[in-house]
Amino acid sequence: MTAVARPIRRTLMMVILLTCGAVMVITSGAFFAYQYLTFRQLTLRNLEILGKAIAANSTAALAFDNPDDAREALSAFKAQPHVRAARLYLNDGRLIASYPDGAGEPRAAAPLQDGYRFEDGLLLGVQPVVQGERRMGTLYLEADLGEISRNVELLLAIGAAFLLISCVAAYLISQRMQRVVSGPILTLAATAQRISEQRDYAVRAERPDGHEFGQLTDAFNHMLTRIQGDQTKLQTQLSRLGLLHRITRATGERHDLPSVFRVVIRTLEGDLPLDFGCMCVFEPSAEALTVSVIGAGSAAFAPALTLAEGEQVAIDANGLARCVAGELVYEPDTRTIRFPFPQRFARAGLHALVIAPLLVEKRVFGVLVAARRAADSFSSADCEFLRQLSEHVALASHQAQLYSALQRAYDDLRQSQQAIMQQERLRALGQMASGIAHDINNAISPVALYTESLLEREPGLSERARGYLATIQTAIEDVAETVARMREFYRPREAELVLARVRCNHLIEQVINLTRARWSDQPQQRGLVIQLQTELAPDLPDIMGSEVEIRDALTNLIFNAVDAMPEGGTLTLRTRMLAGGGSGADATRQVCVEVADTGIGMDDETRRRCLEPFYTTKGERGTGLGLAMVYGMVQRHSAELEIDSAVGQGTTVRLVFAAADALTFEAVRNVRMLQPAQRLRILLVDDDPLLIKSLRDILEQDGHAVTAADGGQKGIDAFRAALTGGTPFSVVITDLGMPYVDGRKVAASVKEAAAQTPVILLTGWGKRLLAENDIPPHVDRVLSKPPRLVEVRAALTELSSAARTPVAILAGPT
Repeated sequence: MTAVARPIRRTLMMVILLTCGAVMVITSGAFFAYQYLTFRQLTLRNLEILGKAIAANSTAALAFDNPDDAREALSAFKAQPHVRAARLYLNDGRLIASYPDGAGEPRAAAPLQDGYRFEDGLLLGVQPVVQGERRMGTLYLEADLGEISRNVELLLAIGAAFLLISCVAAYLISQRMQRVVSGPILTLAATAQRISEQRDYAVRAERPDGHEFGQLTDAFNHMLTRIQGDQTKLQTQLSRLGLLHRITRATGERHDLPSVFRVVIRTLEGDLPLDFGCMCVFEPSAEALTVSVIGAGSAAFAPALTLAEGEQVAIDANGLARCVAGELVYEPDTRTIRFPFPQRFARAGLHALVIAPLLVEKRVFGVLVAARRAADSFSSADCEFLRQLSEHVALASHQAQLYSALQRAYDDLRQSQQAIMQQERLRALGQMASGIAHDINNAISPVALYTESLLEREPGLSERARGYLATIQTAIEDVAETVARMREFYRPREAELVLARVRCNHLIEQVINLTRARWSDQPQQRGLVIQLQTELAPDLPDIMGSEVEIRDALTNLIFNAVDAMPEGGTLTLRTRMLAGGGSGADATRQVCVEVADTGIGMDDETRRRCLEPFYTTKGERGTGLGLAMVYGMVQRHSAELEIDSAVGQGTTVRLVFAAADALTFEAVRNVRMLQPAQRLRILLVDDDPLLIKSLRDILEQDGHAVTAADGGQKGIDAFRAALTGGTPFSVVITDLGMPYVDGRKVAASVKEAAAQTPVILLTGWGKRLLAENDIPPHVDRVLSKPPRLVEVRAALTELSSAARTPVAILAGPT
């Protein structure tokens, strides 16, 4: 619905009348409110004065509990027609007198709080009756508001009459005055309408008579002059705002710093415009600016400026300290500046230079450099625009840096999660390997015992049979060694590195067998061939180190070498001696271990970063932790790590360790089967019937008397029964893991009954217990499964010779 335009004269008259009416209403309202509030306070004050007077006259009546005197005192309210009720109470709350006489209870019970107030359309008062400082009772008053109502009615009548008279007077006056006001305004309105329709800011309004309206017209005409002069300037500012908006929107879509910089420079070159523009990054540690991006349109000036991306510009030597302190620098003519950096622009023909800082959180991290050929070609508006632009660019650049950092953190976190999941899988694999190793040790123990016994005690065997048994014995030893290596998957790492003598050649042979599936079987499944070559130096000295950590490092290097040969190739493992520093007796010896491949090799960037944690070129297949773990091992061993690699020429990783000091050993004596001076009574405790039978047969062939128990509790009972019967056992051999009662409890019970009886623990975890120094209490000797006769016999001979009482042997499958 279109609004109907009113003539300005009628509008002025309505404004005058409404203004006058509003003023009168407000004035009347204020006067009415003031009178009303004043009269309310006066009424309350009068009642308070009256109440205090009556209370003062009632002290004697309350003091002597005299109702007649009290009623006489209350009768004074007859002169106050607006007092509806009054009550006198003693301190105990008892009513002693009321007004009017015989009236019922008051509208409200006697209030507990003293004072006078308006409540529920009444004026209520509670006045204490006091004599000296002693309170005698309470006077309760109740008055209506009739007097106030009559006063309000009178005020409303006066206000209405006053408002009516004022409106009539205002109308008569406005009839004349509105013509004086509306004339000049209508003239200005007509001029403004003409300018609006014709867009002609050269039109001027005619100046009317009168000082104020003349000033108004002069101001209107001056405004037209300013608008006419600033019209071009406004259009320029609008275009700059549009340019700033486009740059801000474009930079917001970029998430890396170089892209943000290139968008800014490219836009400025085309739209500001600039003859040369570049972005530099501030390096606080180097006290220099590094040129990050030079605009494509500015590249023609780069040779003359001797500027290139990546080049550093010293700050102090070039007078750039103000800029990196957060100040915009404008040089209207570079020919007058004697610092080397502005002089570069002067020699290149760029005479106007602006350097705007990129400031985020009061920290300058870069600058925007803009230049033009003509001197004094940057206006103040251009400098202000570049300053505002630098703030937006700084924010966008900071967000790009945060995004990149967040992306890197996310990638690192994802790789860490994958590494943790891989570790969990390895832990589960280790637990399975633990059970498998235990079962294999138990299963091959009888085979090992019978094979060794047959080779030792059956001289009549044919050469073929003896050869078969020797092959079986070798296979059993290989299986035992494989089981021992499986233990390394789940064996926990020591809190501190414990060094021991390590034979590098032997360790490499272990690693080759452990990784065979990776470099042989898996490539063959894909139709590829990886040839393994070993070049192991003979008589290689030992090194001091952690065999587990070095084995893990070599395993990782072999895995990396296999991954680097996706089409197959040659994997070479090499050991050799190196001549260290010094001469003569002070010369040091070093052992070098090399893992070489003929794979794809590494470029300079990959070679430089390959040791960084989580850096990988394998995509989702890699964790980026393999070479980092190798580097950590090298540091803990005070060794050296060298990497030779080139794209297409393979990679060689070289580990250099210090050779261990030579040790002097006693001549190794031939191992003999030692027999005790007399036959031993041996108690054998185990829950594996095959192991009990095989070990019992072997020991009885050696001349011992063997008693077997197929459980821990049965073994304890048999030992105690023999001790009570006077035929104690010489040795107890027990298993470690048995249902209900394990080997630890058996050993403790044996030592409790006969402290001098030796206890041998025969277990599949023997090597682990010895390596971790976790030998259970009350155990004299730990032997590993599968058992070797020479070790069993040596333990029996040593323990029985040292014991003063018979010895007990405890054997088990665990």
